[in-house]
Amino acid sequence: MYKMMTPGPTQVRENVRMARSLEFQNPDLDADFCEYYKETCLLASELLHTKNETLILDGEGILGLEAACASITEPGDRVLVIDNGLYGESFKDFVTMYGGIPTLYTVDYDKPVDPEKLAEYLKEQHDFKYATVVHCDTPSGMLNDISKICPLLKSYGILTVVDSVSAMFGEEVRADDYRIDILCGGSQKAISAPPGLTIVTISQDAKDVMNQRKTPIASFYANLKVFEHYYEEKWFPYTMPASDIYGLRQALENIKNDPEHLKRHAKVAEKTRTTLKEMGLTLYPHSGYSNTVTTFEVPEGFTDKEILSKMRNDYNILLAGSFGCFGGKLIRIGHMGESANEKDVDEVLQALKEILGK
Repeated sequence: MYKMMTPGPTQVRENVRMARSLEFQNPDLDADFCEYYKETCLLASELLHTKNETLILDGEGILGLEAACASITEPGDRVLVIDNGLYGESFKDFVTMYGGIPTLYTVDYDKPVDPEKLAEYLKEQHDFKYATVVHCDTPSGMLNDISKICPLLKSYGILTVVDSVSAMFGEEVRADDYRIDILCGGSQKAISAPPGLTIVTISQDAKDVMNQRKTPIASFYANLKVFEHYYEEKWFPYTMPASDIYGLRQALENIKNDPEHLKRHAKVAEKTRTTLKEMGLTLYPHSGYSNTVTTFEVPEGFTDKEILSKMRNDYNILLAGSFGCFGGKLIRIGHMGESANEKDVDEVLQALKEILGK
C-alpha cells in the first residue's frame, strides 16, 4: 500500500474503516437509520457553523456541484461563474447543461480573486441569479477568500454556490457568517472518509428559489428537492449507502474531537511551503495558498512523470500531478485530513530532496 499524500482521496483512520464494517439494516425501512442520518447531517451543520439544512448525497463530491446548479438553474438564468482555476471555469458546463447562461469573471490563475476588484465589477454587472465560487481550486492549489467574496455577492441579492470540496475542514468555513447559500463538500478530502459521498448545506433563500421555479428540475438524482420531506416521511428518494454514512459519521466525530484540527493543517502547510522554497522550488500559485494542498512547478531537468514515478516506486509515496493547462507542469502534495501530519509530510519532503538532489 502506498502512503497517500494526494489532494484527495486521503488517508483514512482505522476507526472510520471499522465503522464502515458495522452491520446494518435496510436503510429504506429502518427508522433508526433515518434518525442516524439526520443526526449526522446536524453534526455536519454544527461543524460548518450553519443553521442551514445539510444533506448527504450518495455520490462523489462533484454530485453536489451538479445538484446545486440543477436545482436552482432555469432556462435563461444569468449566472456569474467566478473563474480563476480549472474547477472554477468548469462550473459553466453545469450552468449550460441546465439551460442557464454563464458569464465568466476570469482572472489570472496564479492568484486569488481580489474582492475589491470583484466589487468594482459588480457595480456595473450584478444582474445574476447566482454565482459559483471555488474555495480551493485543487488542480493548482489556489485558495479564494469566500469570507469576503460571498457576502459581497449576497449584498447584490446574488445567491452563492461554493465548491469547498477540497478545502472544507482544512480551511475554516463558517457558512452562515459567509452568507453561503449552497455549500458543497466531499467525503474523500479533509474529512478523511473514503470517496463516495457529498455534503451539501442549503439556505432558506436557496430553498425559496427551488420552490418558486416555473420549470421542473431537469434531473432526479442531481436534485436537492427530492429530499424535501425525507425526515417527516421517514423516506429516502433512493437507498442510502448505510456503510459509507457510518464511516462519514465517525470521520466527522474525529474532526469534532480534534480542537487543533485547523491549526494542524495550517502548521503542516506552512512547513511544506517553507521547505520547498528552501529547496529552490517555485510554488504555484504565487499567492493564495491553501492549507490542504501545496503545489510546485516541475523543476528544469525533470518531468512530472519521473518525479511521481520515483516517489511511488522508490519511496512508496503517492503524490499527484495536475491536468488541463497545468498538465505536466505541476506536482501536488496533499496534506489534508489524516494526511495533515508532520511525520508523513517530513517523509515526502525528504524523498523529494533525494530525488531532486536538493
